[in-house]
Amino acid sequence: MNKILITDDEKDIRYILMELLAKRGFFAIEAADGKTAIEKLKSERPDAVLLDYKMPGMDGLQTLREIKKIDPSVPVILLTAYGEISFAVEAIKSGAYDFITKPPDTESLANLLRRSIEKSALEKEVKRLNSAVGASIEGMLGKSAPIKRVIEQMASVASSDFSVIIQGETGTGKSTIAELIHNMSRRVSKPCVRVDIGTIPETLIESELFGYEKGAFTGAERNKKGYFEAANSGTIFIDELENMSEGVQSKLLSAVESKKVFPMGSTRPVPLDVRIISAVNKDLRQLVKDSRFREDLFFRLSEFVIMLPPLRERTEDILFLAQKFAKEAALELNKRLPEFAEETLNILKGYPWPGNVRELKNVVRRAVLVHGGETLLPEHMDFPMNDTREYGRDLPLLPLKEISSIASRDAERKAIKKVLGISNGNKSKAASILQVDYKTLLTKIKQYNIE
Repeated sequence: MNKILITDDEKDIRYILMELLAKRGFFAIEAADGKTAIEKLKSERPDAVLLDYKMPGMDGLQTLREIKKIDPSVPVILLTAYGEISFAVEAIKSGAYDFITKPPDTESLANLLRRSIEKSALEKEVKRLNSAVGASIEGMLGKSAPIKRVIEQMASVASSDFSVIIQGETGTGKSTIAELIHNMSRRVSKPCVRVDIGTIPETLIESELFGYEKGAFTGAERNKKGYFEAANSGTIFIDELENMSEGVQSKLLSAVESKKVFPMGSTRPVPLDVRIISAVNKDLRQLVKDSRFREDLFFRLSEFVIMLPPLRERTEDILFLAQKFAKEAALELNKRLPEFAEETLNILKGYPWPGNVRELKNVVRRAVLVHGGETLLPEHMDFPMNDTREYGRDLPLLPLKEISSIASRDAERKAIKKVLGISNGNKSKAASILQVDYKTLLTKIKQYNIE
C-alpha cells in the first residue's frame, strides 16, 4: 500500500481524506501543520504528500520548499481553493507535481496520486540504473574527469535517435563507446553492425554499404544485403568515416535524408530505420573547411559529437587501466597477478602513449605474458614504437612540476627537450604531456634557451 501524508490544519478534512483514500487502497498518515509534516516526512518516508495551502505557521509554499530540500523525489500535490490558482502555478514552479481544487473529486485525486507515485518510482529507477551503468562504464573506461564527462554525454544521447560522431585519436576506444551507446539505447535488442571504411576497397564500398541485386555487375551471382539493410532497426557504426570518397558520401547523404537505400542494380528502395554512429581520427570540421568532406553530410551525421580525449590527457586513468589490463591478462593466461614497481608506474604515467588505450593494453599484456608472477619492472615494459631506454629510470616522463621538485634544472631542461622531440615540436601537445599550461612551457623554453 502506498503511504500518503495528508497535511491540513482542519481535522475534519484530514479525517475525510484519510477515509476516502483508505477505501481506494492507500495508507494515509496525517499532519496538522507544515512543521509536523516535515517531521513526518523524515520519520515516515511517505510515497506522496497531499498538502493544503492555507495553514498556520508555515504555509503550503514554504512547506513544499522544505520538503523538496529533504526529498526532491517525493511527489507533492497541492490542495487549493478556486481563488488560489496563481499560488498553485507558483508551487508547481517550486517542484509540486500538480494541484487539485477543493473539494477534490475522490477518484480524480486517487488517480492523480497513483500517477505521481508511478512517475516518482520510474524516475528513481532510471536514476538508479543510470548510476549503476555509469559505475559499470567507469570500471571499463576510467575514472578521470574527462572520461566522466564522456560517460555523461553517452548517457544523455543514448536514449535518443540522434546521429553521433565520436572523434578521437587511434586507440582511444571509439568502437567501445559506440557499442556502449547502442547497448544503452532502446535498440539494444537489435543489430549493431560495424563498418570499417578504411579496410574496404574503394570499388566495393557502395555495394558493401547498400547491397546489390543478382546480375548488378560481373560476379554478382546472388542478391546480397548491404551493411545498412543488415543494421535495419538497429545501429550502424561507421568507423574511419573520413576515408569515405566523395561519391559514396553523396549516396550516404541521400540514404540518410530519404531513409531508404537502393541496392546496386535495383529500382526497389529498402526503407531504413537505423541509427548512425560514426568515428573519425581526424578533425572532421577541418576536413569540411578544406572541402574534403561534404558539409551537408557532416551536419546530418553530427547531431551529437563526443570528443574522446587521448590517454596522455587523462593520466589518472593510466594506472587504473594498467592494473585492470594486468588482472584481465593474468586471468586469461592463468598467471599470478603481478605488482607494478613504483618506477614502472612513473614510466607508465610519463609515457605519451601515441597508440592510446590500445597500446597500453598491449604493453601490459606482453609484460604479464613474459613476466607474470613477478614484480613488473621498467625493463619489462616494451614500447614497440619507441626505444624503452628513452623512458628508463634516469628520466621518467613525470609531470614537469614533479621533475622540478626531485631533479636538477638540467634534468628539467632534458625532459622538456625530450617531450618536444616526442611531440615533433608541437608545444601544445608537449605542454599536455608535461601537465603544465602553454604559457609556462614557453617561459621554460626561453629560460633554458631550447631551440
